[in-house]
Order: sequence, then C-alpha cells, then structure tokens
Amino acid sequence: MRKAEWIALLISLAGVVAAYLVAIRVYEAVPHVEDEMAYVWQAKVLAHGQMTAPTPPEPQSMYVPFVVDANGHRSAKYPPGWTMVLALGILLGIRTWVNPLLGGLMVWLTFRLGQKICNSATGLLAALLTVTSPFFLMISGSLDSNSWSLILSIIFILAWLDTFLLGARQDPTSKKFIPSWLTISVAGLSLGLLVITRPLTALGVSLPFFLHGMVLLWRGNGGGRRHVLAIGAIALLVGSLFLVWQYAVTGNPFTDPYTLWWSFDRIGFGPGIGLEPGGHTLQLGIHNARLMLTDLNKDLFGWAGYSWIFLPFGVWALRKNRAAWLSMAVFVCLVICYVFYWASVTRYGPRYYYEGLYGLTLASAAGILWLAGSLKAQGWYKLRIFLVGAILAGLVSYNLAAFLPARFGQIYGLYDVHHAQLSPFLTAQARAKTPALVIVHTQKIWTEYAGLLELEDPWLTSPFIFAWSNNGSISDAGLAALYPNRQIIYYYPDEPDKFYSAPR
Repeated sequence: MRKAEWIALLISLAGVVAAYLVAIRVYEAVPHVEDEMAYVWQAKVLAHGQMTAPTPPEPQSMYVPFVVDANGHRSAKYPPGWTMVLALGILLGIRTWVNPLLGGLMVWLTFRLGQKICNSATGLLAALLTVTSPFFLMISGSLDSNSWSLILSIIFILAWLDTFLLGARQDPTSKKFIPSWLTISVAGLSLGLLVITRPLTALGVSLPFFLHGMVLLWRGNGGGRRHVLAIGAIALLVGSLFLVWQYAVTGNPFTDPYTLWWSFDRIGFGPGIGLEPGGHTLQLGIHNARLMLTDLNKDLFGWAGYSWIFLPFGVWALRKNRAAWLSMAVFVCLVICYVFYWASVTRYGPRYYYEGLYGLTLASAAGILWLAGSLKAQGWYKLRIFLVGAILAGLVSYNLAAFLPARFGQIYGLYDVHHAQLSPFLTAQARAKTPALVIVHTQKIWTEYAGLLELEDPWLTSPFIFAWSNNGSISDAGLAALYPNRQIIYYYPDEPDKFYSAPR
C-alpha cells in the first residue's frame, strides 16, 4: 500500500511538470480564447479585493472578451468560483502554475478514488492513463476553469462515497475511520463551490448522487437520511452565493450575465436560444453530443480513434461495484445535461465533459486489468498479461510519439495569439512613452487587439491601455480626447515594431 502511494505521488508530480510544460511551451503562458481572457480579467479584479471595475467611457472601444457592463460596472460573465482560485495564483505570483498544480492533485485524487472503489493497481493505472491523456494535458495547461471544477467533482464523490458506501472501511493511509461530520461537510462544500464555478456541470455531477440520495431518503435509516439532508443543505447554502454574485454584478439576482453578452446564451430549447434561426432543439443537442464524443474518442488517450477500446471490459469488470457505477455515471449525466446547451466546444477537447474524466480512466484501467488477468497466472494464461501489456504500450507510444505532437501543433498559437505580441511594449523605448493609450488597428483577427490585454489592468491605470479602433461608435480622435493625460499611439499589428503618433 505504501509503495503504491509513493508511485502515485511520482505520477502526480509528473502530471504537474507535463502540464506546466504545456502551459509555457504550447500556450506560452498567455490566454488564447475569450473564456481565458475573461477569467484572467476577473481574477485581476478579485485579486484587488473587488468584484467589479468601473465601466470605461466608450466600452465597446475598450472591449474585453466576455466581460459585460451593467449599471456602470464591468465584470466577467462567468461565476466567481474559478476566478477566486486564479486570483490567489495572481497574488502569489504563480498564475501559470495554478492549473498544472490542480492537474497533479487531480491525478492523485484519481488514484485515491480507484484505490477506494477497486484496488491500488486500478488507481495507479488510472493515474498513469490520466497523465498521458491529451485531454488532461490540454486542459491542465490552459487558464480555463475545468481543472478546478474537476477537482471539486472528484472531492465531492470521494466524500459522498466515504459517507454512504465506504464509511465502514478504514482509510488505508491513516488506518483511522473518517468521521461522518467531515465527509458530510466536504461533500456539501465541494458541491456548493462547483455550483458557483460551473452550474450546469454541477447539475451533471450531482445527478447520480441526487438519485442515490433519494433512495437513501426513501429506504435508508435515520442517520443516512440526516446525512443526505445535511449535504444538500450545505451545498444549497454555498451554492446560493451564485445569486448573490449575480446581484452584485448586475443589480438583479436573477439576471444571468451570460445574456448580457449574448441574449441567446441560455439553456434549453426553443426560439431565441442558440444561433440557429429556430432556436436550439433536442436534435441539435444530440448532434452536438455526437460531435463532442467523436472528438473525445481522439483526445481522451490519443489512441488513433480507439480511446474507448478498453471501456466495455471495464464496465463488465465493475458491473457489481456500486461505488464505481456512481462515479462512471457522472460522465453520462454530463453528456445528457449539455444536450440542453446550444454550444459545442472542442478546441481543447470537449471540455464540457472533462469533469467526468476519472470515470473513463478508471473504467479503462479496470478493463485493462480484467483482460490481463492475474499476475500469478501460469502457463498459457500468462500470455494474456504480455499481450495486453504490449497493446497498451503500443497505444501509449503512438500517443506520445505521434498524436500529442500533432495535437499540440493544432492549438499552438490558437487564434494567432503569441507571447511575442507583447514584446514591442516591453522595451525601454516603449516604456518611455507611457502612460499611453494605444489605439489598435486590427488587420486580420480580433486577437491582434485582445492578445495585448495582458498588459492592461481592469481600471485602465496601467502604463499601457488599449482601444480597438472602429469597434465602437467613436473615432480615433474622439478616443484620444477621452484620455488627455496619456500619450496617443496608433498601432498596426502588421508593423509590430512601429509606434505611430498619427494614423498612417
């Protein structure tokens, strides 16, 4: 047992290092997509001890992706769960390390989940599969929220299982019983935090356990009923902060900031929801799910479109394990829940399903071990171990040597965002021109402007602030007049080393 935990720790540390290398070499430690830019912006606000920043004059010209304005205040459209964690990373000066560290923790928790519901071998193999997963590496190296929500998801599951299914066991590490008040508190708190991080994901994660809880309320004893109600009460109390946040940023607890950016950005079916003329439909939702599941089959393990190959055997091997079924059901429920959302996202893999990753890795690990058979097997039965091991080694080698480099090549410089965009503004000559308003004339893509926002603070007090020319209703001269105490620079991305004092 102790040896297995040391091996799991080494695998987890390898996950941290691998994810960090992705963060600095593939993503270059800068946000690439609108979501990441909004998260970083909001984290800067929270790190300053505030929830919003003042709306600037001509807000369209001072555009920040997925940051909305309401009642003179500006905030990201996203709930605050993830940005609170990212803000802590900013305060500590380790922003780029936050998701890699969470990724390493997730690998360790995957091992512990496999160890608890099966055995140490299943947990170790699931952890190893996780570290080599392109899906894991792409998310853990990014600035997106999914790593944090996955951590909350797996902590909730571990606490629930210890409360209701595994509580009679001794903790294999400490040899002590885990008190129910602790597991109840952790389960309720983690689920509540998941609500204020990714609400629809929280619904998908909690659904199997909600159904299990209903069974316990109907058929369980008095203690079990009290435990279910206590977890629900804690989760409800913490999750209600979602409405407090909406009130703080919009003035109305029931106004979803998502709809302030796009009025059609809602959950459900019907006209006015989604981008299609007739609105989102069940057929479109199922179509999106098929697309994302197809991409998941490639990105899960990078096994040439055969990432699912061991799953059926794992489902069979775990068919009598209630704890395993609850854990694996999370992935299925996430797929069902996101049918109700109009968007389909696969840039870093189908990240709407990421919080169910441990169910897939554990089922695959169980399937591999079931196929391999016992290590004590003799004669021809020993051939199973070598055959399964050779197949697994070949698949993992293909992923590491061929699939991963190609997949990273697809997302390197996504939307033409590179850290080199910032270089012209980091020179001594550029700093000599500050404080400055840089009016950016984009040539090809919106990120020629948005990629520079790394250098800007939300209150527009940084040495450089940036405006997107012709994005609002005001001229360049009108923009310049709004900031009389700043030097005006006209910037054209096709000439990155030239600062113009007048439009060219």
